[in-house]
Amino acid sequence: MNKLRRTLILISTLLMVLANHAYGKPKTWTIDESELPFDPLPGATNMWGVHAGAAYLIEVPDDWNGDLVLYAHGFRGNDPELVVEPPRIRAHLIANGYAWASSSYSANGYVPATGAHDTHRLAKRFASLIGQPNKVYLTGDSMGGHVIGFALEQWPNDFSGATPRCGVMGDSDLFDYFQDVYLAGETLIGNTPAIPSLDYQPDGANALRAALGPAFPYVLNDAGEKFKAIVKNLTGGERPVFDAGFINSQGGSVAIGLAGTGDGRDNVGTIYRFEDGGPLTGEEEAFNALITRVVGEPKYRQKDGMGKVPGSRGGFNSPRINGTFQVPVVSLHTLGELIVAFHMQQVYARRAEENGNRDLLVQRAIRDVFHCSFSPDEMTEAFDDMVDWVETGTKPGGDDVLDAAAVADPSFGCGYTRDNGAGYRPFVGVPACPAQ
Repeated sequence: MNKLRRTLILISTLLMVLANHAYGKPKTWTIDESELPFDPLPGATNMWGVHAGAAYLIEVPDDWNGDLVLYAHGFRGNDPELVVEPPRIRAHLIANGYAWASSSYSANGYVPATGAHDTHRLAKRFASLIGQPNKVYLTGDSMGGHVIGFALEQWPNDFSGATPRCGVMGDSDLFDYFQDVYLAGETLIGNTPAIPSLDYQPDGANALRAALGPAFPYVLNDAGEKFKAIVKNLTGGERPVFDAGFINSQGGSVAIGLAGTGDGRDNVGTIYRFEDGGPLTGEEEAFNALITRVVGEPKYRQKDGMGKVPGSRGGFNSPRINGTFQVPVVSLHTLGELIVAFHMQQVYARRAEENGNRDLLVQRAIRDVFHCSFSPDEMTEAFDDMVDWVETGTKPGGDDVLDAAAVADPSFGCGYTRDNGAGYRPFVGVPACPAQ
C-alpha cells in the first residue's frame, strides 16, 4: 500500500472513530501471524514473534554497533487486527549499524500508555534474545510521539535519547483543540453548541462547512475568515505554510471532520482570537464571553492522557506529559497540517521550560502541509544529530517555537526543511523560502 493511500485510510478511520460514540473495544485483538515474516536487508538478520499480546519485528545488522532503536507507530483506529511495521528510517539504521525493534502494541485505539508499556517490554525482549544494548533510542510518529513522551518520563533511566515526529506531545491539548473547532465554528454561525455533540458528525460538520463559505475552505465568508483566524491562533499562530495548509486535504475541512466534544475536554481558560496579537478587541471580548465553556472532568483527562476517544481502552492510564524528560530529544513537526497541529510542539516546549530542562529539547519546523510528511533526509538528519548530541554533548540546531516573531517570519522552517529531489519538496502553494 503506498504512503498516500495509507495516510488517507488512517485519516478516514480517525474521523469515523471520533464520530462514533460506542465506547467498547473488540473482545479480542487478533494478530495475523502470516504477515509477520519479512525479508532482512542485506547484511542483517531478522526475527519476529508475539510477546505479551503484541507482535514484534527485530532486525540486527551483522556489524551491530551495540545500540537499539525502538519504533513507536501511530494511531491505527479500532480495527481488531494488530499490525506491526518497521521504522521509516530502517535502511539508514541498518546501514549505520543500529539494531531496531517495533511493536504492534497489544491494543489498537488511541492508547499511548499501552504503546509505551509494550515498547518498553520489547526492549527487554530484545535483551533476552540478542543481548543487552549499550544505548536504547526511541523514534516514532503521531501517537507514537505521545508513546515516546510517556515512556521518557515513566522510565527515565532506560533510554538515551529520542526523535518524536509529528507527535501528540501536548496530550489533552490536542483533543481540547478538536472541541474548540466545534464550539467556535457553531458559535460563529449563530448556533448554540450541543454538549455533548453526540450526533454532530458527519451532518453537522457538513452544515458547518457550508455555513462558513460558498466553497469552504477555498472561499470563505466573514464567519469563515474568523473561523480560519481562530484555528490559526489555536494551532501555533501566524506562520508560513498555514494558509496553504488550511486549504489542503489535511487542513480546515479535516479539522471540522475531527470537531466535537469528548469526556475530559476543556476550554475554560481558552482565549479565541481573530487577530494575531495585541489586546483583545471588543469583538473578540464579546465572542469569548459568548462561547460555551466546558469544564473537563479530571478523571477522563487522566485516561490515556487526554479527552476520551471512543473505543480507546488499552488497559493503562496515561499521566500528563510534563516535559520532565532527562535525555536529549530532537522533535520534528510540519507547519501546515491541522490534524496533529503545530501547537503540540509549543505545548511541549512550555512544559519543558516550566521544569527547567528546555535545554534538552531541540525542535525543528518543516515547511509541509501533510501530517507526518517528512523526507528521508529530514528524518535521518534529526536522528543522527540526536545521537551525536548523546555521544558528544554537542547540542544541534533547531527552531524557537515559542518566539512568536520568529515563527511568523517568512523564513521560519527553512533551516531544516530538505528537498532531496524525490518529490517531497516543494508542494504547490507552499511558499518558497526567501532568497538569502
